[in-house]
Amino acid sequence: MPHFDLDYQLTEAVLDNGLRVIVNRDPMAPAQAVNIWYQVGSADERAGATGFAHLFEHLMFSGSRQVASSEHLSSIESIGGSANATTSFDRTNFFETVPPGALELALWLEAERMESLAVTEENFATQREVVKEEKRQRYDNVPYGDQIELLLGLNFPTGHPYDHPPIGSMADLDAASLDDAQDFYRRWYRPDNAVLSVCGPLPPKDVIELARRQLGAIEPKAPDQPRQAIPARPHSGEPFSLVERAVPSTLLHLCWRTPPFADPAHLAVEQALAILASGQASRLPELLERRIGSAESVGSGDFGLSREVSLATITARVRRGHRAEEIIDATLTELDRLACAGPTAQELARANATFDREWLGRLASVEARADEISSFATLTGDPREINSLLSRVHAITADEIAQATRDWLAPAARATLVYQAQENR
Repeated sequence: MPHFDLDYQLTEAVLDNGLRVIVNRDPMAPAQAVNIWYQVGSADERAGATGFAHLFEHLMFSGSRQVASSEHLSSIESIGGSANATTSFDRTNFFETVPPGALELALWLEAERMESLAVTEENFATQREVVKEEKRQRYDNVPYGDQIELLLGLNFPTGHPYDHPPIGSMADLDAASLDDAQDFYRRWYRPDNAVLSVCGPLPPKDVIELARRQLGAIEPKAPDQPRQAIPARPHSGEPFSLVERAVPSTLLHLCWRTPPFADPAHLAVEQALAILASGQASRLPELLERRIGSAESVGSGDFGLSREVSLATITARVRRGHRAEEIIDATLTELDRLACAGPTAQELARANATFDREWLGRLASVEARADEISSFATLTGDPREINSLLSRVHAITADEIAQATRDWLAPAARATLVYQAQENR
């Protein structure tokens, strides 16, 4: 079988304080990408104290001992760079893209907020209001805004790390104290809980030396904290939820608990989902949109969660005049067909070609490549999986995809959320 291994050269060092530094040199890159993943996300929050991981995505730009509030971003932009951050279930990441000569500035700014973030009453109150406004704009006052909360509540029991979205509860944030926020910072934002990936033209030894100079003296702020992981077995009893909202059209979500990101079966599940509903040439768009006409659109995906379980969905927008039940019945029939016979050679080749195009296109950017290096280092422990991923995907056989469909996407193991448009009653 042919191999599709890539050859991105990675140089690693672990500083004395536990910070893992990974450098990918790209001599032709026009800029230096800095990407730091803290292994903390919404899954690390306690019941009744949600929203902190996302809050700190904002607080980390609020200043430190030597950097005034908002000066981190303005300093990067003043030299032609960019900076941002994101929060998810299993990590929070911060990233800058700067001219190569400004790498030390970017690392110094990261060191400042890792070591001496200004978690003050004023900053805490200000950023709490920013988060509340974001929730109003992105969740509360838009159609389908509560979908993610409904999906998580349907698929994970109360008390599970994944039972709430990263935006968290505004009531929890309102009830939180400054001591709570400072404790969260000390607990998680420390060098031995982080991975720093740097991609760009500078030699690895120079990058590692700069990282050691700027971040190497930071001491861990707290002892290691156990990360909560609760296995979740496939659904039984076919959980079902129907809500009615004033939305343009009905959405249907079929959901399955699936293997976590680092599990070898995760890739086979993703390939099964791609064959079913990724792109207009896949099975369900052809069946539901063009042949039957019951759906306006169909898609699929896996959340890529890392703690003993993940979550896969097949989502369809129901065409006016049709019912969600039509789509459910047709989809389950197609799942049975894939589980029994697997994909055709043509379908497998198409899925592989689509994956190749998307993956190689993503790695072409130093910003995205640094993010993927941090991702693999954090979630699997091995950043070199960016080089082997194509080979591992191409090695998945039709029989393995059929087996993954039987094991993880069985009709009886599904949960169903129908997000009903009120006019379709």
